[in-house]
Amino acid sequence: MKRIGLSLLCILSSSFVLATDQKNTVKADVPNTFKVVTRPEITGLWGMQIKPNNQCIEYYNFKANNSVIIKSGEEWSSGIYNYQPVSDPTQEIPALVLQVKYDNNEKDCSGNQEDQTGEISQYFVKWKNPTTIDFCVNEKGEQCFATLKRVLP
Repeated sequence: MKRIGLSLLCILSSSFVLATDQKNTVKADVPNTFKVVTRPEITGLWGMQIKPNNQCIEYYNFKANNSVIIKSGEEWSSGIYNYQPVSDPTQEIPALVLQVKYDNNEKDCSGNQEDQTGEISQYFVKWKNPTTIDFCVNEKGEQCFATLKRVLP
């Protein structure tokens, strides 16, 4: 009887040791494949109603890879952007540099037809709340000329 109990104890403990060894082996063989990617807070689809009739919406689609697509009336443009966040939003506001790489030269929401290919613009982004921003001409958030509302994250 002692022999059976001792044999049973040996069998149970060897399978426990084997299971513990296998866990450690598996842990060592699996590399960390998680990658944390941050994206600018401006990333997403934004829309701006164009005056005087407010019937046309100009869309800005800021992508995570710093490319942008702009759609206004029959005009659409593509380009690149650089969003420059600030460390202290109470002291200054973020800047946005936008370069148009392609413009199809059709009429926009304002009725203008102008090829903007190659144009570089700098705006300052005044955040009203997480879903509304203003484009302003200076770093103090003064002389804001466009209000965009988030359409999609």
